[in-house]
Formats: sequence, C-alpha cells, structure tokens
Amino acid sequence: MSILKLAPACKDYLWGGTKLITDYGKQYTGERLAETWELSCHPDGLSVIAEGPDAGKTLMDYLAAHPEALGKRGQCSAEFPILIKLIDAAEDLSVQVHPDNAYARVHEGQSGKTEMWYILSAEPDSFLYCGFERDVSKEEFARRIADGTLLEILHRVKVKAGDAVFIPAGTIHAIRRGIMVAEVQQSSNVTYRVCDYGRLDADGKPRTLHIAQALDVTRRSSGVPTPDFGGHLACCECFTVDLLTAPQRTVCGEESFLSLLVLNGEGTVACGGETVAVRKGESLFLSAGSGEVRFSGSLRVLAARV
Repeated sequence: MSILKLAPACKDYLWGGTKLITDYGKQYTGERLAETWELSCHPDGLSVIAEGPDAGKTLMDYLAAHPEALGKRGQCSAEFPILIKLIDAAEDLSVQVHPDNAYARVHEGQSGKTEMWYILSAEPDSFLYCGFERDVSKEEFARRIADGTLLEILHRVKVKAGDAVFIPAGTIHAIRRGIMVAEVQQSSNVTYRVCDYGRLDADGKPRTLHIAQALDVTRRSSGVPTPDFGGHLACCECFTVDLLTAPQRTVCGEESFLSLLVLNGEGTVACGGETVAVRKGESLFLSAGSGEVRFSGSLRVLAARV
C-alpha cells in the first residue's frame, strides 16, 4: 500500500486536557489526554496501522518488513528519524530542555531532540517560554533554578493559531496552559525538567528534576535562532515541515517517506491509485517513492519528511 492510516499512542500526563478527545476525535477512555504520538516508532509509544491488510501491526514492524518505505534518507538513520505529536496543554508544561545528539547518545542511548511546534489554537494572550532574555552564566542559571527565580529571565513568545516555533536542541522552553500544538521532533523521549512549579505526581511526590543534565546541555545565550527555512515551516538536517491546503498537491519522492497530519477539515488523499477519506486529527504514512499526492475537500495538512 502507498497510504497507511495510523492510530496513535496516547499519553495521559497530568497537564493534559480533553480537546484531543472532543475536538480531534481521539478514542480514549481516560479523564485527560495530554499527547497523541501520531507518527512514532519510539519504544515508549508506537503508532499502529489502523486499516487495511496490515491493520494492527505497529508501524515499526511494518517498516522492518518494508525498509524501502523509509526512503534513502530514512534508511541512513540508525533509528526511525522523527516523531510527530498532537499536544493539549490544559496546564503549564514543565520548563525543560532536550540534549543534542552527541550528549544524548552517550548519556541516554538515543537521539537528541530538535523540534518545531505548529500552534493549532491558543487562548488570548497566550505565550511560550523559549530561550533566555539575555546571556546567562552557568552560575547564574544554577542559582536561579535553586532560588526559584528562573522564570524571570526566560524569553516569552506570544503565540496564536498558525504560528510556528523552531526549537533547536539545547533551548530551554515550556508550553504554557491554553495552547494546542502539533509537534514534529527527532525520535527521542529525553526531557530534562528544570522547573515544575512544585507540582506533585499521582503518588503525591514532586516530579523528578534533572538539574545536573540541564546545566550540561542548555544553551545560555540570549534569544532563539530564527533561520530562513526557504518557504517551509521548518527545515533542518532532521526534518522538513510544510503546511498544505486542498487542492494543493505534493510529491513523495524516493528520498523520504511522507507523513501527513490532518489539522483541520475533511476530504480525501489520493496517491498511487489509492484514495483514502480523512478528517481532522487523522495521520497518514506514505512510503517513499509513492509519487504525486493529491488533496481534495477542505483539508489543511501538516506534511513532514526527512
């Protein structure tokens, strides 16, 4: 098959809400749903083929049997290269940082994490923390973590629906309450919490912080890099992300598979003699070399490839 519809892994972290269930149609019976891992071969949450002759298989198992589906770039990676999520931040996420590849492979046995966020919705006056307002020494960084004044020197970024934010590995950041995000990232689940506002977990204990690791990996210069992505939402050595709206077309070439995440609307995706009906919140995987991809209806789609 050229087109695989995927079912996500679901995560019920304590800061999650209900919009992924009510607004995005996710099948989940818990009280809250924080994240859905829409495209994932990470062992902490595998996406599963939802329809067709391979229904019930994990995407990881499918790709083990069909490695050519990854494409030339995808096959160059030791592990599946990207992970795509929907995130509902009903409450603030922790202030955190992710390591780069070099640090993560030595200390965590997996890739580092560069990511980008596409803002799906945001309450009025919503903002993110992303980077520092000014250059900060390692000593000051450590002191402010210890005395609870770290938030005073973090850079605030006001956001609204349709904004895109690129977050290189080593950038301190936090998604704030009232924001929904589609996230494209390296396939990694390494997060170093720096500040969690004194919250307690389900067992009534403070959540673990990772101060020593954060001091090692955090970039402490002011601001956040704003590279020219050449018309893409994001483009780096890890992934390229575009926003497509029906009736636009794109091509899934030999170099990489194509991930399609439907952000809004409903319609069809046609490729290689197949036509699949899709709606808001659904995720598709197209094997490398599938050729021209055509969209119909009212679809707005996040397209990602290696």
